[in-house]
Amino acid sequence: MKLIPYAFALLFLFSSNFIAAQEEVHITGVVMDKDVNQPLEYATIAFFSKKENRIVTGGITDMEGKFDIKVPKDTYDISVEYISYTTKTLPNRTLNRDTDLGVLGIAIDAQALGEVSIIAERTSVEIKLDKKIYSVGQDLTVRGGTVSDVLDNIPSVSVDVEGNVSLRGNDNVTILINGKPSGLVGLNSTDALRQLPAESIERVEVITSPSARYDAEGTGGILNIILRRSKLQGLNGAITANAGHPTTAGISGNINYRTGDFNFFNTTSYSYRESPGKSSTETQYFNNRFDDNGNLIEDKPDTFLNEEGESDRQSKNLTTNVGLEWYITETASLTTSLLYRNSDQENNSTNISKEYDINNNLTSVSERFDPEIEEDKTVQYSVNFNKQFNDNSQHKLTFDFQYETNSENESSVITQDGATVERVITLQDNNEILLQADYVHPIGENSQFEAGYRGNFNQMDTDYSLEFYEDGNFELDTDVSNNLVYRDYINALYTQFGSKVGEKFSYLMGLRMEGSRVTIDQKTTNDLQKKDYVGFFPTVNLGYVIDDNQSMQLGYNRRIRRPRSRFINPFPSRSSPTSVFQGNPDIDPSYSNKVDLGYLWKFSKFTLNSSIYYERATDVFSFISEPTGDFYIRDINFTINENDPGFEDITSQYESVIPVIRRTPINLATNDRFGFEFTLSYRPSRKWNMNGNFNLYQSTTEGFYNDVDYGAENLSWFIRFNNKYTLPGNIDWQTRLFYMGPSEDAQNKRDGMFSTDLAFSKDVFDDRASIAFNVSDVFNTRKRSMESFTPTFISASEYQWSQRSFNISFTYRFNQQKKQQRNMERGNGGDGGDFDFEG
Repeated sequence: MKLIPYAFALLFLFSSNFIAAQEEVHITGVVMDKDVNQPLEYATIAFFSKKENRIVTGGITDMEGKFDIKVPKDTYDISVEYISYTTKTLPNRTLNRDTDLGVLGIAIDAQALGEVSIIAERTSVEIKLDKKIYSVGQDLTVRGGTVSDVLDNIPSVSVDVEGNVSLRGNDNVTILINGKPSGLVGLNSTDALRQLPAESIERVEVITSPSARYDAEGTGGILNIILRRSKLQGLNGAITANAGHPTTAGISGNINYRTGDFNFFNTTSYSYRESPGKSSTETQYFNNRFDDNGNLIEDKPDTFLNEEGESDRQSKNLTTNVGLEWYITETASLTTSLLYRNSDQENNSTNISKEYDINNNLTSVSERFDPEIEEDKTVQYSVNFNKQFNDNSQHKLTFDFQYETNSENESSVITQDGATVERVITLQDNNEILLQADYVHPIGENSQFEAGYRGNFNQMDTDYSLEFYEDGNFELDTDVSNNLVYRDYINALYTQFGSKVGEKFSYLMGLRMEGSRVTIDQKTTNDLQKKDYVGFFPTVNLGYVIDDNQSMQLGYNRRIRRPRSRFINPFPSRSSPTSVFQGNPDIDPSYSNKVDLGYLWKFSKFTLNSSIYYERATDVFSFISEPTGDFYIRDINFTINENDPGFEDITSQYESVIPVIRRTPINLATNDRFGFEFTLSYRPSRKWNMNGNFNLYQSTTEGFYNDVDYGAENLSWFIRFNNKYTLPGNIDWQTRLFYMGPSEDAQNKRDGMFSTDLAFSKDVFDDRASIAFNVSDVFNTRKRSMESFTPTFISASEYQWSQRSFNISFTYRFNQQKKQQRNMERGNGGDGGDFDFEG
């Protein structure tokens, strides 16, 4: 495997030298707009060899419309192309010496002019039957930021202060990279999304009504992140450097070299980031104890615990993706790539606990220091074969193979009041294989058939150990330490058919079958469990064009949410001496059925994109907090169970006795979610663009667990507003306002959260470079405030993952230009054959 990158390099050098070895001539000329006699920068010139039946080479024009391209001696059809202009062709040109083609005038294509306006709108949204595609190229507020920042600026998507991603308020979202699971996401998608630079993204596909070609996992939907990769002839790329406060520094770049039948590409980034955070919790523990019949057996005064936490996180991240495309013929290509990601993180967290009695008298103070060190590594190998038939780009067969390994090692030696008390080590290794085949066959001009197979084979090995420090040695806690091997094998087949009926109506219908085998191998107890289940997932997507400015879409799909290894692991893992998380090995998958009705209306300078949706889920996952029966005696750093001999005598000797609370997932009966959202865009002029997104949803959960009613109703909403204006001097100014409304469930009530982002950008060096400055969370209000209510305690907490930050970035593009880059990169990373619906 170590030879793969060297093989790429040798193949690349061989192909370059082979082309250079041929006798070449210089072909020059100028491309002009024939109507206004203005030069056209970044027009594309291609040389098609009839002898070899392929495009041999090509190039692009400079700021003055000029080009100078070296071409092997031969006879060519020469084509000149520029977006929204008619293509100019010079047939049968024999080039055996240096030649000046002179001025090549091309005219605007009146028929394509309408399509150009649609492309301009795509910087906001492009509607397809089963997805919405958002371009992020012009978003200033995420310059120098991360993928997590980008997602938080996409309509329908929200990212909370801990980095958890939700779609329309549902946090069960599947995240794909270029249409597939990726090592760029890794074991912990939240952390990975904060490590990948924003500049590496071309667009984000929001798939709230996935068609059958997509995995059925993710009841909330799918976010497909498409990374940048150019297919321009010659050498081109871009580099971005950024720095900020709190201390942040990074550099990222992408480079692409296309010559003849080979296309070499690489994206590399390195970042260093410090993220200071704060938290506070006030908890009242009810110390009265009752028997099973509800009779009081011990009358003790309540305990009050106030905790103040500070975290100082540092991360160093290196990510590189190198690959080679080989255009075997005009209709077949082979792409191989290697991804490597290395992330080192350090999180020094301090928690100061103050305990009070019923009269608000301070009884004890304790300081806990947790210096966690984490090392993550990911290696991923990918091979893609793409075959088109009959020179039709929509009639194709693709094969994908992907193998990745992830390792995530965490270790921490925890001190309490300056004395070492415990050591926690988590070693996690993951191996995953992806096999995929897709076949797309157009039928006539308006119909399309598609079928495919996908196999995901995943194994995760988690080794968790907790050791207490006693008498100068670390002693293993065998009640908590464990080794779990989790295997998840999924085989899927799908087929779908789409068609346009007349000029108004379109449909796409499909069926997906997924067979799953889950193996839970608890090495610590030699307990082996297996679960097999097969699911069928129908999808229907309909579209109707009312007129040139109005259209409607209707979608239905069935989805699944599978429990992952952490949800299933029955051994508890501690976040503190009084709080543990414990998986539930009996938890079952949750299924949902969703209907989505969308409406698009373009009027004057406004665009309205709205939808109403309803989702019903069964066996939904819910996390509950309940007492474990254990009590932590802070004075002596000791945990005792209420059924242990001498419990009453031991606990009566100490004031600081706190119940240990367990948080665990369970299956509840049903969840009904009904919502409405709209995105309104308004462009009063070329210099001014505004858009707002509003999402309102009602969630109703019904279900009992251990005779306790965990049903809850919650009405929640969020609103996002973006304003972009070009100031004098061509300085772009962008402001973003976001408010997440309050929400609640059976045990928790969350306050609303407001934040503001601000950014300025200026293009320099004839638009070949950009300088951007942004402020994230201007008023430092991005905090989560929550109240929790249980039979054994109530608490109020506030958490801030990171404080207000400032960032400045510089981007330089060579042989690229912003508008050119966005248009030429479109089409990378698709997942199957898209069935277009023009709304």
